[in-house]
Amino acid sequence: MIRPHAPSRFLFALAALLAAAGALAAQDRPAVLKALEARGLRVVEEFKVGGDLRAFAGVAGDQPVAIYVTRDGNAIVGARLDAEGKPLDDAKLEALVSKPMGEQAWAQLEKSTWVLDGKKDAPRIIYTFSDANCPYCHKFWEAARPWVDSGKVQLRHVMVGVIRQNSPAKAAAILGAADPTAALLENEHKFNAGGITPAKSVPENIGKILDDNQALMVSLGFRGTPGIVVRDDAGALKKYNGMPQAGKLAEVFGPR
Repeated sequence: MIRPHAPSRFLFALAALLAAAGALAAQDRPAVLKALEARGLRVVEEFKVGGDLRAFAGVAGDQPVAIYVTRDGNAIVGARLDAEGKPLDDAKLEALVSKPMGEQAWAQLEKSTWVLDGKKDAPRIIYTFSDANCPYCHKFWEAARPWVDSGKVQLRHVMVGVIRQNSPAKAAAILGAADPTAALLENEHKFNAGGITPAKSVPENIGKILDDNQALMVSLGFRGTPGIVVRDDAGALKKYNGMPQAGKLAEVFGPR
């Protein structure tokens, strides 16, 4: 089963955040924020901390950060701690940045083109950016079998073509198959013997899907495969770069 392809243009999570938060009034905006934005940091929203500080929730790369502007207009980027060394503003960053970013990222993944691996009504959904030639993607697929076969987990493979020259053609063989799920499983079962036979060419529409999937992968902070995204029991987004260590598998897949 393949998830129908969504429109090729999508909003990055941070863009949605900024639109929702609204722009800070230009006349009331500390000048130092502009300097920080020139360095790549994004400012989302101001929040109150009391005292002489003004606090702003922001994002550096895909990580939430707090920015504290002092009375003299200088800025401190980092964590504010209490007398016991505990962070004071993590809950604010979670509410203003992490949670909205996670919700937007999950929505983007749902709308992307993905291939189902497992039962469509399996309660735990895991997205994985996968390359048909990636040995660590294959190891992740193998590790998932007990959870997938028991009906507890469904993997949604967001195919990309980045590992080898014929990766896009192999992805095209999977995405263009009459039964993409069967084609995906064929590639995994034959992985050590070379995998699925690559398509003779990559149709324009599938090339567009692969480009969109790769752009989404990069926007979520992944630079290679597998890039794994799941929600924990509290609904918070969890991301794993590469094949998780054995001790992390229960965290990724949930109870067996």
